[in-house]
Amino acid sequence: MNFVNIKLEEYSIENSMDIPQYLMDLERETNLTKLMPQMLSGRLQGRLLSILSKIINPQNILEIGTFTGYSALCLAEGLRENGKLITLEFDAELKTIIDKYIGKSPYKNKIQLIIGDALKIVPELAETFDLVFLDAHKPDYLNYYKTLIPKMKSSGIIVADNVLWSGKVINELNDKTAKAIDDFNKFVKNDKQTENIILPIRDGLSLIRKI
Repeated sequence: MNFVNIKLEEYSIENSMDIPQYLMDLERETNLTKLMPQMLSGRLQGRLLSILSKIINPQNILEIGTFTGYSALCLAEGLRENGKLITLEFDAELKTIIDKYIGKSPYKNKIQLIIGDALKIVPELAETFDLVFLDAHKPDYLNYYKTLIPKMKSSGIIVADNVLWSGKVINELNDKTAKAIDDFNKFVKNDKQTENIILPIRDGLSLIRKI
């Protein structure tokens, strides 16, 4: 669900900063070859991730849910000169396209792809993170969140995607995924460790700051 008129969204894209060619190519290949290309962050959300990353200027970024790598490449634009982005993806079949476009970017030496279960991997990571993008298995959002908080630096930001779940969080809680996301949203709202705001961009983004 888009919560903004499609013409306004197109206008917003046209009057926002341009994207590099490798992102245009990745968007095209994802749409041509993947069964659910709508999982791609897309230009407007991608530019938001880019500018958030540039504002934060993180040393370490963590992404949970790589898909084809578009959002990782947007987030990497704000890394410090010696910064690092770790991106975790469960589906090993996506590795080829992820590696291809990371290799085409200026960030190939800054991005580390790990294939596996994020709930097992995150507790073993040595790094602490300035910025996290969460866009993986929706029913596990609360589990991811509880695992991530100890790994966040003070004032670190978690960006959680799909927190409105096509509007189903309002009145369709018989949908198990909508119920899980609603539980996540309510938990975050009441968690004294963080403060947050939900933005109705595309399918909903929650910006969560660790206090």
